[in-house]
Formats: sequence, structure tokens, C-alpha cells
Amino acid sequence: MRLWIAVFLRCLPLDALRPHWPLEGQAFAVLDQERVAALTPAARQAGVKPGMRRAGAAAIAPEVELLPRQPQTEADALLGAALALLQYTPEVALAGDDTVLLNVGASLMFFRGPRALGQRVRATLRALDLRVSLGMAPTATGAWLLAHRPGRCVPRRALTLPTLTRQLDALPLALLPQAQARQDWLDDIGCHTLADLRALPRAGLQRRSTPELLQALDAAYGQAPELYRWIEPPHQFSRRLELTDYVEHTDAVLAVAHRLAEQLGGWLTARQLAVRRVVLSMEHERGRHARPPTELELALAQPVWQAPQLLHLLREKLNHFTLEAPVIAVALQAPDTVEQPAASTTLFPEPGGTAADHARLLDLLVARLGRDQVRHAQPAADHRPEAANTWGDALAPPQAPTPLPTLLDRPFWLLQTPLPLKLSGHRPQYGGQALRLMRGPERIESGWWDPALTVRDYFVAEDAAAARYWIYRERDAEHARWFLHGLYA
Repeated sequence: MRLWIAVFLRCLPLDALRPHWPLEGQAFAVLDQERVAALTPAARQAGVKPGMRRAGAAAIAPEVELLPRQPQTEADALLGAALALLQYTPEVALAGDDTVLLNVGASLMFFRGPRALGQRVRATLRALDLRVSLGMAPTATGAWLLAHRPGRCVPRRALTLPTLTRQLDALPLALLPQAQARQDWLDDIGCHTLADLRALPRAGLQRRSTPELLQALDAAYGQAPELYRWIEPPHQFSRRLELTDYVEHTDAVLAVAHRLAEQLGGWLTARQLAVRRVVLSMEHERGRHARPPTELELALAQPVWQAPQLLHLLREKLNHFTLEAPVIAVALQAPDTVEQPAASTTLFPEPGGTAADHARLLDLLVARLGRDQVRHAQPAADHRPEAANTWGDALAPPQAPTPLPTLLDRPFWLLQTPLPLKLSGHRPQYGGQALRLMRGPERIESGWWDPALTVRDYFVAEDAAAARYWIYRERDAEHARWFLHGLYA
């Protein structure tokens, strides 16, 4: 199925300068070449109108803040949206300064159909603080026109060419950019809609217009091929967002990190990579009171590539973090990446969760408690029972110990401190009962290289109730002493 999604960033000049302008309710307008190019509802209520000159707007509504347009900031926001949308398809293209095109025909089954995919795209762009209109059609130009269709309560989705044809025929001709150069002439001959344009004699229209107009018209209706240049994600991910105001709370930093995590998720999907470590950098004031950026490193037990997982761990990290100075910019880098692991081919799920579930739990515990507080048991190449296991970094890859000779049966429960045993007729006793030696000795002579020299003979002992114990006798003492070191189940 051929299907395109066009994402029209309808408030890009406002979103680029003030991402939270709908919630703030502030009155400000964006100027392009000294004329109002975009304005908030509060500025419109104050009397400012699109196209008004700076002097007129300042005279009518002096309380309205006039901000110069920043094309570079808008281009960066558009590129960020394109990077985030790469998680839905690798075929993403920019169509002008305010629209992103997605060829999603091959992604529909994976994302459970057009409606569910459209909802996910909207949610991603909402996380980027972008106000958008979506168009969905079998052609890219048709989707572009539906996305730019005026009005918010009109259908913008056409899944078949006949449906798209009916919707395009009703659109005003001025919506087609290639027709704007001949708009006056077309109005004079009574051509106001795309249906009117299609009804004109084609030969005469070719002589009196440009080839681009007919090419765009045919492409919109699926009668001409469409060629686009897909964006290529950079080889390294490093994105930075400059803040409009000082940020003094981690909740605000998390909101910015959410936008960066969505972009990172799209980049990882497009590059078929997973990340093992990310660094969130928070920049502070420059100049005389400058201080180095604060870096928050997030190490992962297992590589991940989905934005929700990264954001969940960043939230846990920031919840236990205190800002020492206001933040003016936030950056996110992914310095450590690997190839994405292959999907599991197991028919039945493993009991107790998969390895990925265990890794996510481990990452959550590390983010919540700190890396030094989460440890895992790791075997060591030592014959001494109390030294045969160590506690290592939970996120570090386990190191294989040096192989040891095959050992006799040992219990899983070792006492932290061996318990001295009394003797009864040269036989050790525990709990008032004499113990009978069942197996042994297992001789251990180790530790000559450190102060913990061990010279012992270990035995498996049993009491009258058939409970088994792991005991040993010291061999370096003049009088033999017995100790209880382990319990069998």
C-alpha cells in the first residue's frame, strides 16, 4: 500500500522561539523583514495582525513583545523533527521550510495501521513541543496539500486515490505553491479550485503556465512520479537546545531531555544502532560568572534504542539530582553505540521475563540508587571459599575467572564468619549433637601470597536428624580446631 504522511509545522516561527507559548499566554509576535509573520492569540486580541509593520504593531499594542525571526533556530527545529520521525520510516524528506514528508507504506503493518501510526507521529511531535497538522494520502504532494488545508476540523486523510481525488478537487487553487505565480490570471478566468484547474484544456495551460505547475498537479493526483532526497542521519549523535529562560529545576531539564531523547531514538533506529551510554550536558551562565557544564552520565546494562526507555532512566537520574546553578542550554550525546541486537526468535516467552526485562530493571535500580549501590556476585579464581566470590559493578560486563579444578560438592549457604565447634570425644558437635563425618577431607592450602593464609581440611558432616553441614579442621594449629562454614539445604 502506498501511503505518505506530510507533517506541516504550522506554528514553526513561534515554536522555535518559545516552545511553551500556548501555555504561557504571553502576547508576542515574530517579525520577518520588519513585518509580522506569526503571532500568539494574545497578540491578536491586542490588535496585531499578520503582515503589519513593526511601527504599526508597536503603536497599536505597545505591550506586545516583538521578536525577530530566527531562521537558523527554525531550521534546527525542523531537522530535530525529521530525526525523531526516522523511528517510523527511513524514507524521510524535507519539503520546504516547514514540512516533513514520510513514506510509510512499508511501516503500516508494524505500527498497526494508518490511524495508530498517525497517533504515534502526533505524540512524538507533541513531545518536541511542535504544533503540527498531518496529511495522509497515497501521494506525497497530495499529503502535503491535505496537511496545509485550512481549518482544523476538516478531514486530512485519504487512503485511496479516488478518495484523494475528491478531496483535492475541493481545495482552493491558491494552496498549490506552483500556481501562485499565475494566481491573478487564473482568478480572472474563473479558476479557483484544483478541479477547475484540471478542467482547463491541457495544451493551452501548458502554453500559458510553467511546467512545474502541471508536474505538481499530476503528482498530487498520482499521475506523475515523485522524487525526493531522503535525509541522511549524521554518523554521530550530538544535539543541543538553547533555552529561552534560565532553568533552575530538574523538571524543566527533563522536559528538554524528552525532546532530545525522541531525536536520539529516531537517529538510533535509522542507523540500526543501540546505545550503551549517553551523556546529558547542562550548560550554565557564560561570561564573568562562567562555570563548566554539569554532565550527567547514564550507563546501561544492555544497549537500548527506544526513546521511552532512555527517558524513563533519565527521569530517575534527574529525580535524585540537584542543580547547582541555573541552566541555559541542554545537550545530549551518544558516545558509545553498538549494532542493534537481533530480535528474539523464541516461540514461548521465558519464565520470569526476558534478558531485556532484567536489563531494564537493572538500569532502573542503578538510576534510582546509584551505580555504587547496585552490585552483582562474580566468581574469582581462588580456592578459598570466602574469597571465591566477589561483588562487582552491576553494569560492567562479567569477566570469566581462571578455571579451577573440579571441586567436591559444596553448600550454597556459607556463614559470613566460621563458627567454632566444640569437641566430644575428638568428634565435633553442633547444637548439642555429635557430627558424623560423611565425606572428606578436601584439602585447601591457599593464600600464601596475602595475610589470609588458609590451611584447612574440609568435611561433609551429618547429625542424627540427617542434616548436613560443611565443616573444616585447621591444620596449622598445634591442637586441631573445628569450624562450621556452610549449611546444606
